[in-house]
Amino acid sequence: MLRAAGVGVGDEVVVPAFGNVEVAEAVVLAGALPVFADIDPLTYCLDVAAVEAAVTPRTAAVVVVHRFGRPADMVRLLGVGERHGLLVLQEGESEAPYDEVAQRRQRAAYLDMKLRGVRTPEAGVGHTYQQYVVRVPGNGRPDRDAFARAVRARGVECWVPVKTPVHRLPEYRRCVSLPETERAADETLALPVDASLTKRDMQRTVGACNALGGLLEPAF
Repeated sequence: MLRAAGVGVGDEVVVPAFGNVEVAEAVVLAGALPVFADIDPLTYCLDVAAVEAAVTPRTAAVVVVHRFGRPADMVRLLGVGERHGLLVLQEGESEAPYDEVAQRRQRAAYLDMKLRGVRTPEAGVGHTYQQYVVRVPGNGRPDRDAFARAVRARGVECWVPVKTPVHRLPEYRRCVSLPETERAADETLALPVDASLTKRDMQRTVGACNALGGLLEPAF
């Protein structure tokens, strides 16, 4: 799509660093330069103000990635594109059947109500909970990783959704300030909300997390 739009050598494309490297790779394959902008801490999608600040005379496009089933603020991001004459592309996540989404939302609502000691995700309009991502408060990565190990030891699956932001990778390393991206990479943890999970599974998740969450300092 970038090539079809004429984006190429000498152009810049604003992309998120929080997520998969494929978006940055696509920009490079088109011959352009990926420019990383920070994310909104609630949606984990590109922050509108950060995108606006990243725009230069060489900027040709913005690639918006909808993250964890939570859609980005496309109205405002498209507005940035209109103001600066930029192409705004979207990369979505695979869509699930309605029944499956409804069941994930039901399980997410249960976790929202029962979990203590972690920050639950903002629901938001249209959230499909491709992943149920919480924040583990504390002093950064060591606390989150120790929490994850302890939860797994109690028989609950969990995973770090974004282990390394793209701007930290050697081939894309940039001297750029992305505080929300860094914080999210250090604090986020995904918990299961699959439609196949039983009530007992959900109770096990809550029990494992709540037994640990109270030991962590609250984040403000």
